[in-house]
Amino acid sequence: MCGIIGYVGRKDACPILVEGLRRLQYRGYDSAGIAVLDGGKLEVRKKKGKLDEGLVALLRAQPVAGPLGIGHTRWATHGPPSDENSHPHLDQSGKIAIVHNGVIENCDRLKRALAAEGHVFVSATDTEVLAHLIGKHYEAKAASPGAERLTQAVCDALREVIGTYGIAVICSDLPDVMVGARRGSPLIIGIGEGENFLTSDANAIVAHTRQAVFLNDYDVATVTRERFDVQNLGADTAQVQISRLEFEAQDAERGAYPHFMLKEIFEQPRAVENALRGRIDAEGATARFGGLNMSAGELRDVERIVIAATGTSWHAALVGEYLIEELAHLPVEVEFAHEFYNRNAPLQRDTVLLVISQSGETADTLGALREAKRRGHRVLSICNVVGSTVAREADGGIYMHAGPEIGVASTKAFTSMLVILSLLAVHLGRMRMLSVHRALEILRGLEAIPKQIESLLAQTAAIKKLALKYAQARDFFFLSRGYTYPIALEGALKLKEISYIHAEGYSAAEMKHGPIALIDPATPTVFLVPKDSMYEKTMANLAMIRARKGPIIAVATEGDTDIASACDDVIYLPATQEPLYPILATIPLQLFAYEIAVARGCDVDKPRNLAKSVTVE
Repeated sequence: MCGIIGYVGRKDACPILVEGLRRLQYRGYDSAGIAVLDGGKLEVRKKKGKLDEGLVALLRAQPVAGPLGIGHTRWATHGPPSDENSHPHLDQSGKIAIVHNGVIENCDRLKRALAAEGHVFVSATDTEVLAHLIGKHYEAKAASPGAERLTQAVCDALREVIGTYGIAVICSDLPDVMVGARRGSPLIIGIGEGENFLTSDANAIVAHTRQAVFLNDYDVATVTRERFDVQNLGADTAQVQISRLEFEAQDAERGAYPHFMLKEIFEQPRAVENALRGRIDAEGATARFGGLNMSAGELRDVERIVIAATGTSWHAALVGEYLIEELAHLPVEVEFAHEFYNRNAPLQRDTVLLVISQSGETADTLGALREAKRRGHRVLSICNVVGSTVAREADGGIYMHAGPEIGVASTKAFTSMLVILSLLAVHLGRMRMLSVHRALEILRGLEAIPKQIESLLAQTAAIKKLALKYAQARDFFFLSRGYTYPIALEGALKLKEISYIHAEGYSAAEMKHGPIALIDPATPTVFLVPKDSMYEKTMANLAMIRARKGPIIAVATEGDTDIASACDDVIYLPATQEPLYPILATIPLQLFAYEIAVARGCDVDKPRNLAKSVTVE
């Protein structure tokens, strides 16, 4: 959450910063701002609100120019959204500007100490405290030469800080220097020709360079237009690896679609194909992975898997639990990542932790990963962003290859997670007791999924009509059993996060234990009722809702001749293997939530109070 972009080179920084902020809006849009070194003076422009209505309008009235600058788009933590709390922030002298992602946990104590020394603060943010602290150390190092002075001031300040940070810092004394640092919040150096960049997300720089260095925790980078140097606060040397960004700039653009979310919903056939590519071994009736870094013997010795994730990824993990337990007969426990590392959960010797994160930077998921490694357990990961912290710190892992996901509400990354978990379950199952016949059924079913998703996307007009019918409802229930129960949770989450309609997902069996009291003619229920092993039981639960005059939208399997008479509306899914219905059932729920949100006039790509990647606890 929050977005950072910094530029040093020979071009005018302002348009590069604004373009970068536009690409970073999904990481926060409470406010936006830039600081540019213009003729030896730091010029700061910042404004509450979304980029175009706020900062861009301000820059038209008060333009700035210069070859060095930093920018930020904010998701508020310390202090509400306001012009004063927007980044960048200046130090006491006005010479130093900083943008910051993360949370400084001891900022109150630091602020009191600085105030006692005469520092005056104009915002309620922890970031301004850090700016003043860096400025204090900068003034104390007047004898140090040039860039070294600013770098050492940043290092000294960060040694006093408790919390997380990704920062970019510039100083009016140094027209060719940016300093960046990270702990717990991503920061990337983009390497150009005669120009370099700092950013929290590669989307912001891929139009300018494909070469990047993903900084590690406690790294401090000094960046000029011609070079960069990295040191580490906790080690004698820093580990620096130049990576190539694997996606094109146009992959992170909306194109002809009205919203990124809709574009990414329609990219799911290709995303699934990418997740499957090269991973199906039909001859061995199994799946193959190149990055697990575990031998067949080591995988066979695993006695238990714990999956840690948050949000949408946690819903995917629940499906993974069903898949692995059925196909591989391995016990699986799904944990909220923050609960896993904040409590003393016992882990037996032969337990593997599997973490799932689209961004690879989710703070809670990283906490779970690091806690398991501290205990000596092997950690595997499923993530989308190559070079991300999760990918680097896990012992092995699987990339989704879904391409950049810009929409705050996850779509194609979620279905890619489900595909990879299905492959992983087959892979583990074939090492145990999964038959060739059953494995091939699942693998052939997976190969058919892209075309089946296309057939579901062809129902968009009908789903839009359905969405318009129910767009004014104030409450929704999403119900199912078995494999599609987690999809009921995901469908409810999608609806509430982009349309602001209150929605709850439940196991259909649980409705009669309390929530059914809320059913009335104004409360629609979405029932996921595919033709699976739970069909009859789910239909019995559906009848309970029907008896209480609750409107019912069923998501059922093509050819089901009984469902239409039992509900008000039906969306049909192509027939597939039971473990694969979660992938198909997800698609109409995404479209349904999207069309309702559009009908209600909501900003689908920028839902209120949300950001794409949660990098603070």
